[in-house]
Amino acid sequence: MAPTEAHETEPIALSTVDMWTDGACKGNPGVGGWGAWLKAGGHEKELFGGELQTTNNRMELTAVIEGLRALKRPCTVNLHVDSTYVMNGITKWIHGWKRNNWRTADKKPVKNAELWQELESQVARHIVKWTWVKGHAGDPGNEKADELANRGVNQVRATAQG
Repeated sequence: MAPTEAHETEPIALSTVDMWTDGACKGNPGVGGWGAWLKAGGHEKELFGGELQTTNNRMELTAVIEGLRALKRPCTVNLHVDSTYVMNGITKWIHGWKRNNWRTADKKPVKNAELWQELESQVARHIVKWTWVKGHAGDPGNEKADELANRGVNQVRATAQG
């Protein structure tokens, strides 16, 4: 019997994607939109959508979820958000929420728990590097994501008006 050779495998290099996301709401609650702008290897992808009756926080979460969901395979994602709610929620608060059976420190149900659970699932597929950017302050990626989120609002309004 021939000896078995051990072969080291090269780690598979993950594609790197730069992503900016934003949510918008006209009234809170009200008509909302979300947008995600993805850039990788000279390619760009614009995503947007919305809901008739929602909140700004739900749209901020949805933007990140839909942006990550659009990636067909695991990637390194440089994710830029202007929502401290989303960034702190997924990187800090979620651990306590899960430990407390999706309840806050003061024992109230976590708002948007189903979106947090979906976001956690999407984040787990990738290596996500979170960056907070100040909204409406001239960051080109954030401005583009905001424009897409507002397109989502307009799309919902147009559909609702028939």
